[in-house]
Amino acid sequence: MGIGEVAALLGVGLAAGTINTVVGSGTLVTFPTLLAFGYSPVVANVTNTVGLVPGSLSGIYGYRAEIAEFRAAGGKRLVRLVVASLLGAAVGALLLFLLPAKAFKAIVPALIALALVLIIVQPRLAKRVAARREAKGDGVRAGGWGVLLAVFGSGMYGGYFGAAQGVLLMAILGLTYSDRLQVLNGVKNILACVVNAIAAVVFITVGALGLGGSQHPSVRWGAALAIAVGALVGGKIGASVGRRLPPRVLRGLIIVVGLVAIGSLVL
Repeated sequence: MGIGEVAALLGVGLAAGTINTVVGSGTLVTFPTLLAFGYSPVVANVTNTVGLVPGSLSGIYGYRAEIAEFRAAGGKRLVRLVVASLLGAAVGALLLFLLPAKAFKAIVPALIALALVLIIVQPRLAKRVAARREAKGDGVRAGGWGVLLAVFGSGMYGGYFGAAQGVLLMAILGLTYSDRLQVLNGVKNILACVVNAIAAVVFITVGALGLGGSQHPSVRWGAALAIAVGALVGGKIGASVGRRLPPRVLRGLIIVVGLVAIGSLVL
């Protein structure tokens, strides 16, 4: 790795850590950057997932007060959500190695496109969530099997390829619980961290044992470390001042980067 690559990965790691804490689409910044430096799609995915874990932890720490509020309001609901995310992430990460590498390259453009659609419709979705919350009052719904299955599905998606899983989680949580949005954002950070961490463990283990075969190489640790350092700082920024970023500017940047990523994979 050259100095330029390290500097670029530090920069996009910082941006991704901030974005993930605020909205949850940081992969759409780091993944195409890794592709641009010549990493194969699967290597870029596993390296990116491992590198973003520290940023998720930083975001959780920044939202610790909101997370405590969620726990205090509803018994074991956080535990149930974490378990659903954990199981989904494990399944999604294993699918990355069970399916052919060519399948990943074919599937990911569609997943990125889905992520971009979610980002585009997020403002309207947020308005619907707010209207639903106002209509049902201040009561906190416990959520049932429906929300657990939805969170499991989100975890499976994130374990396979995590772009915009935070947007998806906020939609699920917002339509299920009536807690403050900042509280739900803190919960989103926990669930996204669980997904990234479990997927990272699977990727590292499979790579270390050589179980993935030649089609699924292991993590590129130099690149992962550079992203991790940037994401760790970015997660802190996202939790403190990232809420002040203009939403339209942030969404516009992510959409442009996502389109570039799709182009890098299909052209």
